[in-house]
Amino acid sequence: MKSYSVAVVGATGAVGQEILSLLEERRFPVGRLKLLASARSAGKRCLFRGEEVVVEEASPEAFQGVEVAFFSAGGAVSRELAPAAVERGAVVIDNTSAFRLEPEVPLVVPEVNPEDIRSHRGIIANPNCSTIIMLVAIAPLHRAAGIRRVVVSTYQAVSGAGAQAMEALKEQVRAYVEQREVEPRILPYAAAPRHFPIAFNLIPQIDVFAEEGYTKEEWKMVREAQKILHAPELRVTATTVRVPVFRCHSESINLELERPLSPEEAREILRRAPGVQVWDDPAAMEYPMPLAVTGKDDVYVGRIRRDLTVESGLNLWVVGDQIRKGAALNALQIAEWMRSAGLL
Repeated sequence: MKSYSVAVVGATGAVGQEILSLLEERRFPVGRLKLLASARSAGKRCLFRGEEVVVEEASPEAFQGVEVAFFSAGGAVSRELAPAAVERGAVVIDNTSAFRLEPEVPLVVPEVNPEDIRSHRGIIANPNCSTIIMLVAIAPLHRAAGIRRVVVSTYQAVSGAGAQAMEALKEQVRAYVEQREVEPRILPYAAAPRHFPIAFNLIPQIDVFAEEGYTKEEWKMVREAQKILHAPELRVTATTVRVPVFRCHSESINLELERPLSPEEAREILRRAPGVQVWDDPAAMEYPMPLAVTGKDDVYVGRIRRDLTVESGLNLWVVGDQIRKGAALNALQIAEWMRSAGLL
């Protein structure tokens, strides 16, 4: 079996660590592993297959001989170093927003549009976590009945904003129990002019506001969905909300279809779909929740029911682990597909 020289950029972050775990867990044939990060993280050690690997500073020269490079260190790093990695022969699978909407860069969810990978010119983009979770669930229904319109509201875990946001939630809960004040500093985003508490709260802003009063996160879901489904005319509207949950994003999705699907038909389509688990038994109070889905590979769908206000409408409740399937696993699945297709 051929083995590969693999680099993980952003190796000390949450997604980088998840990629490392998945490389080992899924037995991707890694022959040589390079862990790359910022200068302040250089020299740290991470375990891989029972051995310590020293983290190096990311630089153009560090990609010499690398065949597959997973990037998850932020858009600025990807824009600077991904082209350098490609010049040295690597295929870059980028988990940032740096290249997602570039026309020549495939934006891929392997369960949805794997064949787009074949057109890559060295860089393949991993979609936004909320987009991945949504599309794994709705693409099978789109193939079966066509989707005219999507209305999605997300309930996104603090881990999507990084380790500092997770610590902020922990500290604010402690402070509430101990009846002391804590000044919020992280959410809705670190550089914001104002910050709000997340414990026992909801923040209807993820990322900065952009055109028409929608946030950048909301526009990502719109434009990425249209690109991945090859449906530039698809109508998508999103509201993204940060919630006091540590891990797993949840989404309430309303679909208007081209032709009617009963809830029973939708369940059967989704049961057969790759990467989807149906947990949908209202009588037994069975439906997906973040605590139950944490650490799972698949996207979980429940509360499938008719929208009684339109002729061909469905409502879904969808939950996925955004660090795993929403980031690290999706990236690794791209590499696995390329390997199986003889593209690596």
